[in-house]
Amino acid sequence: MALAPTSKVVLGSIAFAIFWVLAVFPAVPFLPIGRTAGSLLGAMLMIIFKVLTPDQAYNAIDLPILGLLFGTMVVTVFLERANMFKYLGKLLSWKSKGPKDLLCRICLISALSSAFFTNDTSCIVLTEFVLKIARQHNLPPYPFLLALASSANIGSSATPIGNPQNLVIAIQGKISFGRFLTGILPAMLVGVVVNVLMLIAMYWKVLTIHKDEEDPISEVVAEEEIISHQFSPPTMSHFTSSNSQECKGSLEPIQNSSQVHFMRNQATPQVNEVQMVFSSTKDSTTNSKEWTNDEKEETNPSKGVAVVVDNSIEARVVLSSEGKDYIKVKWKKLLWKFSVYAITLVMLIAMLLGLNMAWTAIAAAITLLVLDFKDAGPSLDKVSYALLIFFCGMFITVDGFKKTGIPSVMWDLMEPYSRINHAGGTAILAVVILVLSNLASNVPTVLLLGARVAASAAAISKEDEKKAWLILAWVSTIAGNFSLLGSAANLIVCEQARRAPNLGYTLTFWTHLKFGLPSTLIVTAIGLILIK
Repeated sequence: MALAPTSKVVLGSIAFAIFWVLAVFPAVPFLPIGRTAGSLLGAMLMIIFKVLTPDQAYNAIDLPILGLLFGTMVVTVFLERANMFKYLGKLLSWKSKGPKDLLCRICLISALSSAFFTNDTSCIVLTEFVLKIARQHNLPPYPFLLALASSANIGSSATPIGNPQNLVIAIQGKISFGRFLTGILPAMLVGVVVNVLMLIAMYWKVLTIHKDEEDPISEVVAEEEIISHQFSPPTMSHFTSSNSQECKGSLEPIQNSSQVHFMRNQATPQVNEVQMVFSSTKDSTTNSKEWTNDEKEETNPSKGVAVVVDNSIEARVVLSSEGKDYIKVKWKKLLWKFSVYAITLVMLIAMLLGLNMAWTAIAAAITLLVLDFKDAGPSLDKVSYALLIFFCGMFITVDGFKKTGIPSVMWDLMEPYSRINHAGGTAILAVVILVLSNLASNVPTVLLLGARVAASAAAISKEDEKKAWLILAWVSTIAGNFSLLGSAANLIVCEQARRAPNLGYTLTFWTHLKFGLPSTLIVTAIGLILIK
């Protein structure tokens, strides 16, 4: 494809350059408007400069990708409300056997959760847990933060819903969920293992603590903090936190109607000891009755008063009507959680069976909204509409840049040396993708190169076309580990760690690059060998 007229090339390049600067550096001093507004500005300039017509701009927006992204975000909101990520956090310290064990757990949990709940979400909800665990063991946080971010990127490569660029590749390449998973899963699993080994080797001394330096109650404290932890990442716009009252909801039926007093003694209880008292806040003084050792007086159930005296040290609890309401609400909550997990599982199975991924995700999202049986506004408010708008602007801007002819001319120069039917061509293609992903970000790189790379591979065979899409997915995702600016997941971990209350830690660019550079090159190379 030849270059467009000079005016279109120059103006289109200016519009794309503005978009690129604001997407990579969203808080530049001369125009601190952020990524979303930057993408809309780039899209508007493409139309004003007449690089694209308004109709062409509308057609550039890929609705299936937006639908899949919206559906997965809604499902993730409900999983967070159902405490899925709290349970994942608890696994980090459950029966921990030391720092190296914790590092392996972080890598494994981060990778698996990222594959099905996106890497950004996993980093948002797990960063504070990682900081707490590092503090419990008196260890510097950076090996664990690097483990979280790098494993999240590697794990997200395995599925179409793991990250945004995979969504684009799966839709444009017409690759089913099952084929995508089986094609990259071996590379992902080996990549996670290699990443863990490199972390342990590089930070062996940091992760080694002597027994006399260990805090004997650290695991208990970590468990208590994890159980009580509330997800509250208000600074991130990609996914919002769950309702701050979610974990308290199970106690509301009791708190609103009665007071519960627990009087426990670790020593042997005495005769006539009152083990448990349920007393109503209404008329509790006038309706209470004293019981002796040999007396058992009935209480008025309508008043919700029950006093139990245990002469044989075995507590007997008389449930009031409020207590029964509490049990009823508790079972309803458990049933609701089970429904959320079941619908999510059905969604994943439907995708594996080859159903349309966008409509499957939307159907699961709508089902959850309906079964919630209350106003859907609060749940829908947690969806990152700014991200959806960013994608719309990016689709238009990248399509306008393609119209200039510059990407095609550059690819024509590289294409003879980047064919995937031999090892040298695959290596050159991987280097091109890796460099562009760190310069222009991974999603724009996929949008710019995807169709051209697939067309070149299709000239060899149909199977090579699918393999080319998977290579593009693998390299563009792992490229995010190269530097701190390589992926949104890295920036989320850095920002969440810096803003964490009483736990703040700054992960520097050079600390990340020291590990990210060798890890990216080695894991990428191993993956290229294993991708089918």
